[in-house]
Amino acid sequence: MKNINTSEWKELIVKDKNAVIIDCRSSYEWDEGIIEHSKLIDLMNPQSFMQNVGELDKEKNYYIYCRSGVRSVTACQVLESMGIKNTYNLLGGIFSWDGKLVFPSKINKAI
Repeated sequence: MKNINTSEWKELIVKDKNAVIIDCRSSYEWDEGIIEHSKLIDLMNPQSFMQNVGELDKEKNYYIYCRSGVRSVTACQVLESMGIKNTYNLLGGIFSWDGKLVFPSKINKAI
């Protein structure tokens, strides 16, 4: 796991063709806004989390965030324990994010 700040995250994501963004917060937190192109895999739902992680491509690079940067450390450790080599943790979580947020609940209502 590599801990990265918002600036590093933005720079790496643009260049990384194998990037997958994972939001490991709850669905309630998810509705409060996400980093664009994120996939929700709720760490607080262990059974679902482990099932979803088991389906991930081990060759991809995973950029993981949560609310404050604590749960995402745990998520990175779990991914690494399952054979995923490249994980990046957003320091400070979404609280530190200064980029664009997307609001999934508004998108779903518009469809």
